[in-house]
Amino acid sequence: MKRLGLMRTSEILTKLAGEPGDRLSVEAIFANLGERSFSLLVVFLGLPNCIPMPPPIALICALLLFAVALQIVFGRKAPWAPRVLLERSVAQTDVKRAIDKAMPYLLWLEKWTRPRLQWSGTGLGSLLIGLLLIFLSAGLLTAAPFIGQIPWGLAVCLFGLGLVERDGVLVLGALVFGAIGASLSAGFVYAIFVAITSWLH
Repeated sequence: MKRLGLMRTSEILTKLAGEPGDRLSVEAIFANLGERSFSLLVVFLGLPNCIPMPPPIALICALLLFAVALQIVFGRKAPWAPRVLLERSVAQTDVKRAIDKAMPYLLWLEKWTRPRLQWSGTGLGSLLIGLLLIFLSAGLLTAAPFIGQIPWGLAVCLFGLGLVERDGVLVLGALVFGAIGASLSAGFVYAIFVAITSWLH
């Protein structure tokens, strides 16, 4: 069996989807992600938001992503979470559904990803990664329910995959989807503002 550090992202997520039991704890997720836990955790947090999911999925993912971002900014080498969070769990069926939906696209991306436009190996690169993740977590937090979270989920997944594969092109693609998500969120907020203004008058 391959070491976790040598497995592709698709292989690790397939292993995670096949974990036994009805529920999957956060601690088990961390253990499965292995040596590249920060980058793979970013991918994992984006996956549930790539398909329409009910609240509070986006909220939970956004808060966890924000925590990951802060730890990267402050230079941690592996993610940390309090025991109370490690003991929380999600339904294994939800994990498997999200991974199964994403797998064909992930396998397609892995065929052509390669190290290029690398910029994340320095201290400044880590700071930039953390700041970009804070931007993405804020986007998820403010996304319109259901459809509005999908561009942000895709952005988070591409960003994490870009970190795993050291592929700057994927990171740039993530920023494009982030910009689309920001536009949808702004439109959603504007529509609410117009509706409230019309109602008041």
